[in-house]
Formats: sequence, C-alpha cells, structure tokens
Amino acid sequence: MGCCGVRYEDEAATPGGDLSLWVRQTDDGANELHLIVPAISCAACISTIEKGLKDLPGLDSARVNFTLKQVRLRWRDADFDPATALQRLEELGYAARPFDPAESGFATDDAEGKDLLRALAVAGFAAGNIMLLSISVWAGAQGSTRDLFHWISALIALPAIAYSGRPFFRSAWRALSRARMNMDVPISLAVLTAAMMSLYQVANHQQHAYFDAAVSLLFFLLIGRYLDQRMRARARSAVSQLMTLSSTGATVVGEDGARRFVPMDKLREGMRIAVMAGERIPVDGVIEEGASDVDLSMITGESTPEPLRQGHKVYAGAMNLTGPLIVRLTACGEDTFLSEIIRLMGAAEQGKSAYVRLADRLAGIYAPAVHVLAGLTLGGWLFWTGFDWPVSLLHAISVLIITCPCALGLAVPAVQVVASGVLFRNGVMIKDGGALERMAEIDTVIFDKTGTLTLGRLDLRETGPVPAEALALAAGLASGSSHPLSRAIVRAVRERGMTPETVENIVEHPGQGLSGTWRGRFVRLGSRDWCGGDAPESDMPQLALAVEGRAPVLFTFTDTLRPDAADTIARLKQAGLKVEIISGDREGPVRAMAEAAGIGKWRSGWSPWQKLAYVEGLAEAGRKVLMVGDGINDAPALAAGHCSMAPSSASDIGRTAADMIFIGKSLRAVWLAHDVSRRARRLMTQNFIWALGYNLLAVPVAMLGLATPLFAAVAMSASSIVVVSNALRLNLAGRGLKHAFSLSARADEERAGKTDRRQAA
Repeated sequence: MGCCGVRYEDEAATPGGDLSLWVRQTDDGANELHLIVPAISCAACISTIEKGLKDLPGLDSARVNFTLKQVRLRWRDADFDPATALQRLEELGYAARPFDPAESGFATDDAEGKDLLRALAVAGFAAGNIMLLSISVWAGAQGSTRDLFHWISALIALPAIAYSGRPFFRSAWRALSRARMNMDVPISLAVLTAAMMSLYQVANHQQHAYFDAAVSLLFFLLIGRYLDQRMRARARSAVSQLMTLSSTGATVVGEDGARRFVPMDKLREGMRIAVMAGERIPVDGVIEEGASDVDLSMITGESTPEPLRQGHKVYAGAMNLTGPLIVRLTACGEDTFLSEIIRLMGAAEQGKSAYVRLADRLAGIYAPAVHVLAGLTLGGWLFWTGFDWPVSLLHAISVLIITCPCALGLAVPAVQVVASGVLFRNGVMIKDGGALERMAEIDTVIFDKTGTLTLGRLDLRETGPVPAEALALAAGLASGSSHPLSRAIVRAVRERGMTPETVENIVEHPGQGLSGTWRGRFVRLGSRDWCGGDAPESDMPQLALAVEGRAPVLFTFTDTLRPDAADTIARLKQAGLKVEIISGDREGPVRAMAEAAGIGKWRSGWSPWQKLAYVEGLAEAGRKVLMVGDGINDAPALAAGHCSMAPSSASDIGRTAADMIFIGKSLRAVWLAHDVSRRARRLMTQNFIWALGYNLLAVPVAMLGLATPLFAAVAMSASSIVVVSNALRLNLAGRGLKHAFSLSARADEERAGKTDRRQAA
C-alpha cells in the first residue's frame, strides 16, 4: 500500500486473491473490510448474514448495509482470516467480493432495475389480457368455449409466470436450499401451485382456473420490489457524486521548479502541489505559497469563500477560486477529508438500513405459519376424503392464496403512495417511502443554518447611514468580481435603482479584494485588514471600501431568514418536538438566526464529523432526529439522522443524502411533512390491523373448504381494495392541510406587506 491508501498497479488484487490488500486500518487500531454482497434483497438477509458471521472466531462485528448491499467486517485479532467470512457467506448462499472504491457498481444496479421493470411489464401485460379473457368465463361461457379461453389464458400466464416470477423464485430457492424461510417462499409456492392446479383444472375440463390470480399477485408484488430497488440505487448514487469530486492526480512542483502531472497512486506526503484558480484542490495539505479565496462549503456549509494564505489548511474537493496556490501535501487518496466524508456516509447508512419495516418483521412468523396451515389443510382433507388428492390440494391452494400477503404487503406502500402525492402537491418530494414512518417517529429537529433556516443568499445589512456615492463606488469595483459579497453589493445598488460608478484599472488581489482608479484616486474594496477601518469587529461577513484621502466605509452582510421560519419553529414546538441548530458558521450569525427563529439551543463552528457525532450521540440516547440541511458538510449527518430533509437549492450531495426534498422558500414544508407522516402512520397501523384481521377470519374459512381458489383470489383482492381505500382517506386530510397552509401563508404575506409599507413610510 502507498502512503495515500491506494493500491499500486503491481498490487492489484482480485476477489479470490490476497484479501489483506483490501483491509483498512481504522484510527482506533481495528481492521475493517468492506464486502459487496449483491444477493442482499430483504430484511431477512440482514438477520441471516449478521447471525451467520457472528460466531466466527476473532471477528468483532459484522454489519450489513442494506442500501449499499455491503457487509462491513471489523476485527482486532491478528489471527483472524477474512477469507473465512467469505467462505461462511458462500455457505449461507451469498456470494461476496471485496469492495473496490474505484468501481461504481451502478451498472449492476441499472441491470437489476431494468430486469425488474421488464418483469413488471410482462406481468402487467399478461394480467390485463387474462382478466379480459376471464370476463367471458365469468359471464357464463361453457364447454369448449370456456376451455378455449382457459387454454389461451394458460398460454399467456405460464410464460409470464416463469419470466416475471424469477426474482421471487430465485430468492425462495436460495432460502430453501439453506434450510431457511423468507417472505418469497409462500409467494412462490402460491403462484406456482395456483398455476399448476389451474393447468390441471383446464386439462380436465373443469369450470375454474386461477391464472388471473397468480399473475395479478406477481404484478402487484413486482411494483413494490421495483420501487424498493430504485430507492436503494438512488441512495448509493450519493457516494458516486462525492467520488466525482475526487481527482485522478495532481500537478507536482519539483525541486527545480518543473511541473508534471502525477497519478494519485504515485503521490507522496510532502510533495508540493500546484493548484490554479478555477481548479479543485486534489489533496489535503497546507498552503506554502500564494493566497486565494477558496470555496470551503463542503466543510463549513457556508456560501462565502474563505480568504486563505500561507499556513492555512486546504482539503481535497474544495474549489480554488481566485489565485494560484502551492500546497504541501499531507494526505491524498483514501486518507483525505473527502474520502472520510464518503466513509462517514457509508457508516451512517448502516444505522438507517437496519431499520426494518413492520411487514418485513412479520415475515419471520408469517411465512412458516402459512406453510403449516396449508400443510394441515392438505393433510386434514386427505384424511377426511379418503386421500382425494384433487379436492385436498384445491383446499390447500385456497389457503395459500387467501393468506397471500398482498393486503399485508400493500398496507404500507398504499399509504406511502397517497402520502407522497399529498406532499408532492404541497412542494415536498419523498425519495424513500420508509421516510414517512421514520418522520412520524421523530422527537427532535436539527437545522443547519445557511441555506436551510436561511435562504443562503447574502444581502447588504442596513447597520447605519451609508453614503450613496460610497455604495455606488463599491458596486463599480464589485462588478468585476464573482465573489458572493461583491454580487450582494451590486444587487443592493440595482434594487435601490442606483447606477454603479465607473472605476478604471480594476485589479483583483487573491484573498484580499479589488483595487482600481476612480476620478484619479486609488480605491480598494476588500477585507478590513487590507483596507483598514476603525469600526468594531463583527461576526458577520464584512467588506471595507477605502478611498484615497477618505475614511474607510464598512459594509456588513447578513443571510436572510426564510420568511416563515419562526412560524414553522413554533408549530414544531407545539407538536412536542425539540428544535436545535448546528452550523459550521461563526457564533454571531448563528446566534442571531437562532434568536430570530425562536430557537434556544444552537451550536456554531462545527465540522461535518462533529455534526455526525452529535446526531449519532442523540440516536444512542434514544432520540429520533430529523436532520434538515443542504450542504456537502451536512451529508453524513443527513445520512445518520432517523429521517432527513433538504431544500431543492441544496448541493447535489445534500439532496441525494436526504430522504425528502422541499421546493421553494417556505420552511413550513418541514412541519407539513411531519403532520402528514403522523396521519400516514395511523393509516398504516389501521391497514395492518385489517390485513391481520382478514387473515384470522379468512384462514378458517379456507381450511374448512368453504372457499374455492377463485373465492380465495376474490377475497384476497377485496382485502387489498379495503387497504387501498383506507389509504385514499389521506387525500381528504391533505386538502384540509393545504387550505390551512394557504391561509397561513397568505397571513404571512399580508404581515410582510404591512412591514414593508411601514419601512417605506
């Protein structure tokens, strides 16, 4: 291994090669190995793998990341051989290989998604056509006409079942071949036995066939499987986007001053790296030469670039904006701050991915119970009828169909779909249906400041009388810069209907400011240290304007609180939630925003890992945290939160790491999402009660032979309709919330208008 934690070309390893090349040592001295396990598909997989690896001698822990389909092994025992873990996984039915950070793995995701989508399309097409053919049979077709329609249905259904049922059949076979059970076993058995029994019925000219029930069941279950796959693929793309900030190499400055591009795996600690303006910094290091404004938003979350010079630290992925730098390399590759964020996101996902939906938790009891009941039915009727196999098997199939987990499977997704629609119409997009359940459980809301509680746009603050000429002159200088504070001055001048002064010979001084000539005088606009000024220091961003022969003029800037932030905080508190701020910004701006929003508990100057540690600490204490943030620096905390939200103006990484996205300037979406989620949880609970109650009533009926497979299929469908209808009630509640939301927003606008009129007067 090189100093930067990357493999050299001559050290290339394969999954079957030396696993030590893939092992990483953590800061506390433990060893870690991340494995890709593509076959992880349900909550049962998490339990099976973690329990199966738990007793390996020398292994401290094995954690499954369901979202990333990874297993993280951790050990300290020098005698532990990680190859034994791969062997044990193979015995459990899960092929595994070491995770290579350089591989995207998204080609596999796309292939899996496309395969599920094709299976869904085939099942939907087949179900629709078989239903049309069944109408003729239900209408009273008899004899050869009925048989013809049944045979046509068989020709459509059997290939469709064979193709579309593969995801369930493969999973069921994997479980059965290792003497295990999962939810896919009763699903597969019900589909296959219904199809085979229907084929037997058709071949013997019987009245009933149940191809429509079998194919329709597959269609509905594939919808849920596809949506779940897309959710997990989207979560994995957060890491992919972070990796795009990584460089493949850097420009190294030699002792003789010559510059050459060196690949990342050849870089060494102590090398001098040249970074031009407009380039991303490829490594972690310390500035040795030069000064520049550097965008550190991925660390601090603040939109204002930091003026950095000799001795300041810089980090891989940060953007160098204004001047060339020479950086002394201290870390690169997997040892950089950027790589640490990627690892933090992966580790934080572990906690969230261990969250198991209620339907999955019931699978451990439900699946074997269904088989036992079907077996008892078959045995009982064989004894009662004197081994009449057709009749006995018919009743056993009825039990499997009538107890098929369709209503149970729809109990959560049906509500998720309706709730997602309600929130979408109110400007909130849900990326993960499970986020609704987690949102309903929260007891604490933590906000980032810049871009979340505030609009993320710096504006000139009126701290006192500023001469109009000085403001116009500052705008004349600032018009030649893309710095956020320069843009804020230009915007302030335009909003006042003023015209910027004409400034000649404008020069930008990296890390300091701008200079030029105005009416024959030398003028400067930039930092206080560079331009001077006797005004007291401020925690707020400031620029000073220095005109030759005049006292400097100071401009102070502030971020703008979202117009309904205070009202939203009050509503969240009324709902019994604790509200806090954690921010990477300085104390003054954070304190000011906390006071304006009515938040009593706040923390400033925090790094991404401090935010992550705090959120994880609250979780360990039993708190359910909603993290609301917008920047790359918030991504690990967003991933670690019990639930997370980000505004649509957030960074790509922030939006990807969040469970929900809200559109527009209104922060009231946070309260709305919580309120809708609580209503949705009540409906989910009602659906579960109905689904379980239906089974308690329907199973005895089927076991007593009072339900044919057709009746069982109709009863199963009816239970699903009840579940869906109950979920649709959320639409009515959503309209009421939207009306209240609009009235409150209108009142805010009227209050804001009155305030503006008073200020104008």
